[in-house]
Amino acid sequence: MSAPAEADRLIAGLAARGMVVGDGRITTGSGGTYAHHDPATGAVQADVQLAGAAEVDAAVRAAQAAFPVWRAMPLEQRVAALHRLADLLVEHADEAAAINARDNGTPIAAMSSGRYTALWTRYYAGWVDKLDGSVVPSYGGGGLDVVVPEPYGVVGAIVPWNGPMMGMGQKAVPAIAAGNTVVAKPPELAPFGALRFAELALEAGIPPGVVNVVPGDAIAGDALVRHPGVAKLSFTGSPAVARQVMTAAAETLTPLTFELGGKSANIVFPDADLDLASSVAAMLGAVILSGQGCALPTRCYVHADVYDEMARRIVEQVDAVTVGDPLDPTVVMGPVITERACERILGVIDGALADGAGQLLTGGERLGGALAGGYFVAPTVFGDVDPASALARDEIFGPVLSLLRFTDEDEVVAAANDSPYGLAAYVHTRDSARAMRVARALEAGTVTVNAFPAMSPSAPFGGTKQSGFGREGGRAGIDEFVRPKTITLG
Repeated sequence: MSAPAEADRLIAGLAARGMVVGDGRITTGSGGTYAHHDPATGAVQADVQLAGAAEVDAAVRAAQAAFPVWRAMPLEQRVAALHRLADLLVEHADEAAAINARDNGTPIAAMSSGRYTALWTRYYAGWVDKLDGSVVPSYGGGGLDVVVPEPYGVVGAIVPWNGPMMGMGQKAVPAIAAGNTVVAKPPELAPFGALRFAELALEAGIPPGVVNVVPGDAIAGDALVRHPGVAKLSFTGSPAVARQVMTAAAETLTPLTFELGGKSANIVFPDADLDLASSVAAMLGAVILSGQGCALPTRCYVHADVYDEMARRIVEQVDAVTVGDPLDPTVVMGPVITERACERILGVIDGALADGAGQLLTGGERLGGALAGGYFVAPTVFGDVDPASALARDEIFGPVLSLLRFTDEDEVVAAANDSPYGLAAYVHTRDSARAMRVARALEAGTVTVNAFPAMSPSAPFGGTKQSGFGREGGRAGIDEFVRPKTITLG
């Protein structure tokens, strides 16, 4: 069977099997249906059954019923189940890549979502038996206070469309490693990776109800956030939607973890390795994920001494990129997620040109020819961008890179920090003292120096300001899903 045919078969099967709730499947959703389009062709692939309040409630109840079973399972059995899940994710990695290509248009050559998720699963399997507490003397008395970490119960996870299986690894895996159960809501735009994760979790021997997946739109998301049975919520999305989530969660005072948007700065000093710096700027700023990533460095500040050379190199690399069918292993850049996203991004480009926000160096158009049916926007680079423009300040979530000149270290740090976002930042310099000085001064949750970002499961990732709060990854990532209980012994 050809790769496209196999991918279509996988998507059709997941759509037909429907939502994963407890030990059963729900094949008709009260939230209606969504016609899922292949981003690479524009063709309808499948009708996705959408959860409404009824399906969300059923999933929460299944998670509540499974919680005491999962929490009471011996730790070594929980560890083993997570390792089996990781094994299955690796075993089915090619399948997961094909699903992801159809889910959201990510090229199979650019991201192995199954292997990446397996790394997170193995890492957090190692934390299951290491969530220790403490014993402290009672202040002013002769007793002892025993402090133990406890899971919340049912965790709601709203995963993003640009990495639904990865989102399960970053949210659901640490949550269940800590002893919680999960109700995940992937978006209707890309539900299939999360559904497949839940199927593999059951196959791995994780009890039914520990991982439940109910695809849906805003209706399902609102029902999940407001459900009184949800004890903790982790959300990845835009700041605008996060404000709505926070308002809804206020009704039940549900604690939140937010991983939100970004407009990450990439600072290139004159002593930088320009081969590396231009590759990071070109590939991460305008190509990888078609610019649809919250931590991508879409603001590139280049020192005036190397600006022209950097601009030349970036344009040269961007123009050499192979754009096309995400199932083609030679393709580096695929489509954006929907027709609406395509039109919105092109509107931003047209607005920037009309406003004189910068000089268009390459791209700026929708790709035609054999790609005309899909949602392909050419990788786009603007030079000498006005730092006060919307092009420089607003998150575009598309393949659009802004280049800005600077001459002074303090000036560029101030400019990079002059943003409502604070998710990630990048620094390129051979001066180790300056690298550390600038990294410490940047208002961002993660700063990458002279490298492509790793997004390692062992390191915390998250933002400041309107990029959210809380962390995914590392000890901090599992601490999001436990709370301390104090037991006083007299």
